[in-house]
Amino acid sequence: MDHLELTLGALLVIVVSALWGALVNLLWKPYAMARRFKEQGVRGPEPKFWSGSLEEIKSLKKDARGTEMDVSSHDIVPRVLPHYAKWMSLYGENFFYRFGAQTRLCITDPEHAKQVLSNKFGFYTKTNPSPYVLAILGRGLVVTVGSEWARHRRVVSPAFTMDKLKVMTKKMADCTLSMLDSWHGQIVQAEGQHSAVEVNSQFQELTADVISHSAFGSSYKEGKEVFLAQKELQVLLLANILNREIPGYKYLPTERNRQRWKLERKVRNTLMSIIQSRLGSEHSGYGNDLLGLMMESTRATQEGTGLSMDEIIDECKTFFFAGHETTSHLLTWTIFLLSTNRDWQERLREEVVNECQMEIPTADNLSKLKLVTMVILEALRLYSPLMVMVRKAAQDMNLGNLMIPKDTILTVPIAIIHHNKDLWGDDANEFNPVRFENGVTKAARHPNALLAFSMGPRACVGQNFAMLEAKMVVALILQRFSFSLSHDYKHEPTDMITLQPQSGLPVVFKPLGI
Repeated sequence: MDHLELTLGALLVIVVSALWGALVNLLWKPYAMARRFKEQGVRGPEPKFWSGSLEEIKSLKKDARGTEMDVSSHDIVPRVLPHYAKWMSLYGENFFYRFGAQTRLCITDPEHAKQVLSNKFGFYTKTNPSPYVLAILGRGLVVTVGSEWARHRRVVSPAFTMDKLKVMTKKMADCTLSMLDSWHGQIVQAEGQHSAVEVNSQFQELTADVISHSAFGSSYKEGKEVFLAQKELQVLLLANILNREIPGYKYLPTERNRQRWKLERKVRNTLMSIIQSRLGSEHSGYGNDLLGLMMESTRATQEGTGLSMDEIIDECKTFFFAGHETTSHLLTWTIFLLSTNRDWQERLREEVVNECQMEIPTADNLSKLKLVTMVILEALRLYSPLMVMVRKAAQDMNLGNLMIPKDTILTVPIAIIHHNKDLWGDDANEFNPVRFENGVTKAARHPNALLAFSMGPRACVGQNFAMLEAKMVVALILQRFSFSLSHDYKHEPTDMITLQPQSGLPVVFKPLGI
């Protein structure tokens, strides 16, 4: 009897604790944070008890996806961030809203964004990732924080030095030429008939191919299996990203959870297979690719500076996804802009031919392509692959004239900052690469207004890799083809975790006879 009473008492304590926690998180904490913001003159939409503003976000996004933009328009904010566009018009540039149980504050001032993103003391930390994000990225550089992040960064950074990147340019070129040869064959087979290439999916396969070779060397075919599994996980993430997270739900054997677990196992087993094949080459070195450098670090795990095998797997997940996903969409939007601005296409082709002739560009050649760089930067501004960054206030913080309560989620809407006329001028929604003629820091009225690769200590470690790859692909295309937008294209930029054309990007290519 005493045992039963103790058991029941323990269960009662657990239930009361759970109810109390729910009461605090769902009622008291959001109410207290909202009151503190309202006292400072910051307003926002009225939340629903359980879901906050999630239902309104879903509704606005659904309506926005039903619209089609004019192909000459680059004013994407109302379509990709319709809730931000609406709330800014009602409540001003700084507003707060409830995302499920989270209280979020939107900040659009680049100086405030700089303070948040450049903070080195852990005052603004990364948020806890969802199970779907962890399934795709693992606990790699994008997710880790504090000393763990610093340790991972020290191991990974050497893979992205310019000397290493120069060696990778040949593989970038080989992969690209293979893709372009298939395009040429498709055009020849069409015998002069209208034949469009859907480049968005093609670029995703290309960048997966490049990162497979760069990260995994001779195991690139197995690496591409990771690409396919991560694409399926991305679909699951997209389907669940605006759902209210129920505590403990991620452990239940639902259909989606079982599918996620299956894909996670596939990714892990594939990566383990690649790693195991390297272990036999320990005495001759593990290789100079990203995986080899991380495996070399395992020798230092006893000193606490290297990566464990599980951490290597997580970093492989992170760099495989980040290494192909964002770069592929950067290429997509760059080709879109060059397809609709033929004068710039000709200017870039002339620059490429002058610097590289008809030869495969070297890293030194690519560094001299100033106009190509300007156009890619403008594509990053107008169609940044990532539209919002989030951070969490680890304690009560002052930001400008605002007091940010502890646990507030701060959102930095990249797309809004990139299209802000006060920062970029009246032509902020127009294609004008000349704004980058004197470099990134002088392109806008604030030196940190371009946030495509983030900034501060957590700026994207692979940004030089992405820029080099993008310049290589664009240069090789310009050498071999002229191109224009297919009449079948619908201008529907869409937030699918990254910014993508909703129905793909069909482009008509014409060989230049080389």
